[in-house]
Amino acid sequence: MSSFSNAQRADVLTQALPYIKSYRGKTVVIKYGGNAMIDEQLKAQVMEDIVLLWLIGVKVVLVHGGGPEINEMMERVGKEPNFVNGLRVTDEETIDLVQMVLAGKVNKSLVNLLQMNGGRAVGISGMDGRLIEAKVKDPQLGYVGEITNINIGIVTDMLREGYIPVVSTLGCDDQGNTYNINGDTAAAYIAGALNAERLIMMTDVAGILSDPSDPNTLITALTVSHAEFLQGTGIISGGMIPKVQCCIDAIDKGVSNVVIMDGRVPHSILMELLTDEGAGTMIQGAGNEN
Repeated sequence: MSSFSNAQRADVLTQALPYIKSYRGKTVVIKYGGNAMIDEQLKAQVMEDIVLLWLIGVKVVLVHGGGPEINEMMERVGKEPNFVNGLRVTDEETIDLVQMVLAGKVNKSLVNLLQMNGGRAVGISGMDGRLIEAKVKDPQLGYVGEITNINIGIVTDMLREGYIPVVSTLGCDDQGNTYNINGDTAAAYIAGALNAERLIMMTDVAGILSDPSDPNTLITALTVSHAEFLQGTGIISGGMIPKVQCCIDAIDKGVSNVVIMDGRVPHSILMELLTDEGAGTMIQGAGNEN
């Protein structure tokens, strides 16, 4: 038996109504990765959240990585994954594997899951329509790309036709080279080009903590200037530094608010967008504080 009465369910839906009105017709970009992408139950819940948002009129763009799946494929063909400062060294053979896994297996499985839940989804990579143009980031990393331009037209076309675009983070250049693009960076650039209302960064941590060793010290909201201050004091450190910088870059490019949140929490997307409590840490640009 459910512990919720019909009256309680109705109350939850009523509380969500102002948020539904607020987000209807707006664009939300979701960067999807981490354990939420590995755990099959969490993955199913994320897809349900996205389809629900789509059904109430939110324009959702899903940007995904696939690091664990790439590692698995490399191991199957006898290649050892190699990282420098957190970035995958990507030689010519590896970029072929990355393209196969990201634009193929991972991308199409997510499209299929969204459609099984009643959504209309189309999977593309950053190479389609030259969505993500890139150049070599560092010669020692091989085919790891630095974004030089975003051609957002293919995404806006799909949104206009009522689809959920599912984007794998590959880029290309004029010479026909393919590049592995950092997922957080790609999501920030795409959200900026769309002037998205919200960018959601799904991670394996609760958000930004004032004491990184204490999960109860979650900072629920802060401004860009405060985030930069916390970087300077060392409170934001390690792998959170580039993630927060991507959030700041997204706001600089026109995104209203960015949220870093724990994708391991079931239905965290709905909690963030449709409840008073929200989820994770929201970084706000000047003039968006509320």
